[in-house]
Amino acid sequence: MSGQAIRFGLVGAGAIAQSYLEAFRTLSEGTSYEARLVGVADVRPDAAAALAEGAGCAAYDSHQALADEADCQAVIVCTPPVTHAPICLDLLARRIPVLCEKPLALDAASARKMVAAAEQNGVLFTMASKFRYADDVVRARSILESGILGDIILFENVFTSRVDMAGRWNADPSVSGGGVLIDNGTHSVDLVRYFLGPVAEVHAVEGKRIQDLPVEDTARIFVRSESDVMCSIDLSWSLHKEVDSYIDIYGSHGAVRVGWAESKYRQAGSADWVVFGSGYDKVAAFRNEIRNFAAALRGEETLRISAADAIASVEVIEAAYESLARSRWMPVAGGPAAVPNLARA
Repeated sequence: MSGQAIRFGLVGAGAIAQSYLEAFRTLSEGTSYEARLVGVADVRPDAAAALAEGAGCAAYDSHQALADEADCQAVIVCTPPVTHAPICLDLLARRIPVLCEKPLALDAASARKMVAAAEQNGVLFTMASKFRYADDVVRARSILESGILGDIILFENVFTSRVDMAGRWNADPSVSGGGVLIDNGTHSVDLVRYFLGPVAEVHAVEGKRIQDLPVEDTARIFVRSESDVMCSIDLSWSLHKEVDSYIDIYGSHGAVRVGWAESKYRQAGSADWVVFGSGYDKVAAFRNEIRNFAAALRGEETLRISAADAIASVEVIEAAYESLARSRWMPVAGGPAAVPNLARA
């Protein structure tokens, strides 16, 4: 694959697929990370055709047809979560590398089965989680890793926005596996692990249900990392917290804030914040995600989200739902972390 554009197929033509389409459109040409979209599949033929027309590629009415006819070297799966395991397992059995949207699976057993299938067939497989590919998030982690903010004491994350979820599959537990906790919370727990390493235990609390949904629309997750850092995660589809940053990390010698429009850090004793980023760029994050997967296929980079990271994200959410049901702290299953521990940097 060296020196060649990686040919990607896209399974699912919903809202998230539009972001992938824009990312493919804006990928820089003539670089070692070049990738192109060669096919789109969806069980809704009209949706597949509409997206494929915008991408200038072929449309298919199933992932099987895409795999058989599109000559793709990798596939991005961005269908509803309940379909992730069967689609990915079939593609992996065909020895096609897969980048699967979050949440990876509805339960940890399915996630482990998917990873085992990838290993058995010798192909790359991981979860797509856009915030790990946001430039400001990566820079913030480097700042923590440098040690200038001292020991990490507290991690806070806020993903709240008023969104009408009536009639959407994200709020249908038979399709999504839950509500805002698994939907937005999967991003949150992956970010906790990215900055702090493995999670030891979680305690999830549901807020008042404002929307007439069969799932939680507001929740808070308390997390304790294995490095003994406290974490607080606010999630909601029914309220909007007027905050400029979605990640705030406090250390013994300073703090870092990762924001929607600007990111900055300040060391203890300094009156001034140091700006290091220009905020969240969704399309750029998807672009970085595609580039990383393409580079990993060429053997030029390691995956930013490993298979172990992907499984761990499902395990933490699974423990959070058990905590919600039992109203108590729950330990998180799994082995050692797949990322370095920065909490004592």
